[in-house]
Amino acid sequence: MAVSATQVSVESVGNLERRITLKVPAGDVENQVGGRLREIARTARIKGFRPGKVPTSVVQQRFGQQVRAEVLDGLLRQGFDEAVRANELRIAGSPRIEPAGGQDEAELAYVATFELVPDFGEIDVAKLEVVRNTAEVTEEDIDRMIVNLREQRRTWTVVNRAAKAGDAVEVESWTQAGDQRLPAEGADRGTSVVGSATMLPAVDAALAGMSAGEEKDVEVEFPADWRVQPLAGKKAQVHLKVLQVSEPVLPEIDVAFIRSFGIKSGEMEKFRAEIRSNLERELKGALMNRLRRSVGEQLIEAYSGIEMPPRLVEQEARILAQQALQQVRQQGQQVQLKDDAHLAFMESAGKRVLVGLLVGEIARRNDLRLDPQRVNELLRLIASTYEDPQQVIDLYRNDPQLMSGLQSRAMEEQVIDWIAERARHTEKAMTFQEAIG
Repeated sequence: MAVSATQVSVESVGNLERRITLKVPAGDVENQVGGRLREIARTARIKGFRPGKVPTSVVQQRFGQQVRAEVLDGLLRQGFDEAVRANELRIAGSPRIEPAGGQDEAELAYVATFELVPDFGEIDVAKLEVVRNTAEVTEEDIDRMIVNLREQRRTWTVVNRAAKAGDAVEVESWTQAGDQRLPAEGADRGTSVVGSATMLPAVDAALAGMSAGEEKDVEVEFPADWRVQPLAGKKAQVHLKVLQVSEPVLPEIDVAFIRSFGIKSGEMEKFRAEIRSNLERELKGALMNRLRRSVGEQLIEAYSGIEMPPRLVEQEARILAQQALQQVRQQGQQVQLKDDAHLAFMESAGKRVLVGLLVGEIARRNDLRLDPQRVNELLRLIASTYEDPQQVIDLYRNDPQLMSGLQSRAMEEQVIDWIAERARHTEKAMTFQEAIG
């Protein structure tokens, strides 16, 4: 069915902001809604009615509001797209479509507000100077990973001796800060591996050399952002009592151990080959992240004077603020996001938006197309970090939103590679550990 939404006008709201007024004849909306509801009525299965015999009033009550919203959204989106193409506008971000004032029964009026991609002028990537890091997986890296895998499967045996690095120490503690005791009664109880940096350095150092039943007071200077607010930025006395010391017991690298990682043959050669394959995928991702930063820094330096779409920058800043909030909460701090928290992220957001728009513009001007093989490689890289990779692959392939995000990331990496190949670049060799650090 032809779209009846018509572009009425294009207005400049700011340097990069535009407004399009769209009008949709109300009769066209109702005709499409009616047609879809009749289709639904023929196939709908509603308890108490035979298929194809559901009364129109019931179908209208159950599906009418949803269908009308879908029809109207489709008409407005198509009308908007036609207006954008007709005016040769390049959109940055998503439009905000809202009802216009002065609605009448015959015609529905809506206003679409959106921002434009800025004019970057000539984009000569050959002038950029990019550092491309290189690294490879060695046999020592594989050995180190096997040690890590053994440590992940370690068990613990109680020992009757002083704790040393690598031992798990079960400890009770309470803190005296001035006149305040935390907790007010009793003690906190937990387990820490000596040398693992899970506790503050002074506490970790004090636990080394202590045996079960031993007690000690240690002066600790708490960080300013410490999760327990009364102790943040203060010096205090922490009382420690060791309850138990356990030493790690690492599993043998035998057939059973190797098979537990999905290597059915239990052969060491295949086990090492699988580890190498996983490390190489991880290394590829790490090197790409470094290249992305290097290219991004060059693009920012070259085009920092270009005005960015303000609403798009603000949206990105709010996303960064939410991500920071989640990280803080994962550390155990219960904080709320202030209304103006995004302001602290505006500079970073502006740079991210600049690089994102430039990458998109370079892809458009050079007619770069998404490589499906690159999408598959990226998906395998992401899936390889999970216990059941195939489950993750299936999840992405069955979720259009996840797949769209994956394709966007793959396209960005493809453009980054394209830029780096044409820029003046130098190679810098690194070890595997340096590359992923």
